[in-house]
Amino acid sequence: MRDLTNYNLLGNNTFNIDVSCRRFVEIESPDEAKHFFSSLTDADRPLLIIGGGSNLLFTKDYDHTIVRSQIKGIDCVSESANDVLLRCGSGEQWDDVVNFCVKHGYYGAENLSLIPGDVGASAVQNIGAYGAEVKNLIAKIEAVDTTTGKEIEISSSECQYGYRMSRFKTDWRGRYFITHVTYRLQKTFKPNIDYGRIREQLAAKGIAEPDAADVREAVINIRMAMLPDTKVLGNAGSFFVNPVVSQDQFKALQDKYPSIPYYIIDEGDNSQVKIPAGWLIEQCGWKGRTLGNVGVHERQALVLVNRGGARGNEIVELCQMICNDVNKKFGIEIKPEVNII
Repeated sequence: MRDLTNYNLLGNNTFNIDVSCRRFVEIESPDEAKHFFSSLTDADRPLLIIGGGSNLLFTKDYDHTIVRSQIKGIDCVSESANDVLLRCGSGEQWDDVVNFCVKHGYYGAENLSLIPGDVGASAVQNIGAYGAEVKNLIAKIEAVDTTTGKEIEISSSECQYGYRMSRFKTDWRGRYFITHVTYRLQKTFKPNIDYGRIREQLAAKGIAEPDAADVREAVINIRMAMLPDTKVLGNAGSFFVNPVVSQDQFKALQDKYPSIPYYIIDEGDNSQVKIPAGWLIEQCGWKGRTLGNVGVHERQALVLVNRGGARGNEIVELCQMICNDVNKKFGIEIKPEVNII
């Protein structure tokens, strides 16, 4: 276990915000986690558990304790004719898990390629992209209760997963330190290529019948073309959650804006419509704009960037201006996906 005081967090947040915390702890095993969480003091709380820092925006120094998992390992714990269970340490990088799956013929994660962050964060955030969500892969989660230091197993159904949401972000916030996530992958490949520009990417390479590696490569190429390198421009990827509206609200918007893009979700009597937040932001004229040290990326309006030396509050102010403009023009409230500290 690494335990540091007055730790600079510049290397632990992809927005590249220069802040520090009172105490920074990296945990390498469940036993270390149990010991650590059994010995916390009031000065450590409120505790902040982070992953790779790709979904964080610090607005000031953190005066308490930050914990990160460095628990590693990708292990096949069960296999049948149809599927396989992979138990992964929460400190593994998510994209390394996807790469492992594709190389070993385990399917279902390929559309989630190149999403930044750690395995533990995948279960907290319910990461999703290109028609896939990690909730559909998670079999169980192992964690340590931060209030008691005891180990616990949590089923996927207990997490109440929704669009970019779970109980880890609501009533369980800060309560559990995830040590391992077990994913169920399929051994038969069923391509999911009708979302985004995946089919277009494959067609450009003359691939009519893609395998999982082809889909992974297409997703990686799309993401790399849209998202700036965090080493060049500090950012957290998609800053905003795509808003979900009722059918009635969408029809009113479509009458006024016939070209509005959309995706139907929860098909049936209660179906709703997801609208790309990037399109809404672009229609308000924000794409490519710069205000001082911060701005909106020129290739993807969902991405707010630190153009150098920005403070977290500058990004928050930009976020608020964008949200206000979208609400004023469309009557839609968009919200940050990023965790603002």
